[in-house]
Amino acid sequence: MIRPVFEPESLPIESTGADLPHIAADRLTPDGLRARFEQRLPWQPEPQEARVLEIRDPREAAVLMPIAMRPSGLTVLLTQRADNLSNHAGQVSFPGGSREPSDPTPIAAALREAHEEVDLDPARVEVLGALPDYLTGTGFRVTPVVGLVHEPFTLAADSLEVASIFEVPLGFLMNPAHHEVRVWRWEGGERRFFAMPYPQQGVQPGDIRGVGGTHFIWGATAGMLRNFYRFLLA
Repeated sequence: MIRPVFEPESLPIESTGADLPHIAADRLTPDGLRARFEQRLPWQPEPQEARVLEIRDPREAAVLMPIAMRPSGLTVLLTQRADNLSNHAGQVSFPGGSREPSDPTPIAAALREAHEEVDLDPARVEVLGALPDYLTGTGFRVTPVVGLVHEPFTLAADSLEVASIFEVPLGFLMNPAHHEVRVWRWEGGERRFFAMPYPQQGVQPGDIRGVGGTHFIWGATAGMLRNFYRFLLA
């Protein structure tokens, strides 16, 4: 059965994480992130849907979760993917892609892809570690590599793959009150996914539901950010 095309922004919000604990402020600093990756504390990623876990022989991929060390605080660099791409067109994403035979590790793949997509110099990235692999419904096993990006650095989008580059404060993304669970129901099934709408620059918070008023972070990108929240909370 072919599932219908849907617009994730228009789907109902089933719940938010407003009742979940907040991450201590000192963990959302460069030293706090370094310390957390040096620890081996038990934690559980969010469970993934059975339909995703049943995918056979997923393609290996890696993304870089680039955390920029700005004077005003830490921000996460994200991209809006070009509309012409065959996978995840138009969606908000981390820089990344398929792991190539020439990539010795997922870290190497993530750094290479970030350099190709947004011209981020790998020398400016302090790799902290990686989160557990994330399976996508499109058949990819993605390794999220977390790194601090040291200033000065410049970015330039590869127009064939990236429509725009933007930054979101890490504190916003790690606030569980901003984590929505949305549900998509169709005849014969349903799917739940995380979403984290972020107001675009110059748009007032009250206009967050307005057309074009948000960067709509959802799906795999939001799922990996939710796992990062769980990791930092442990």
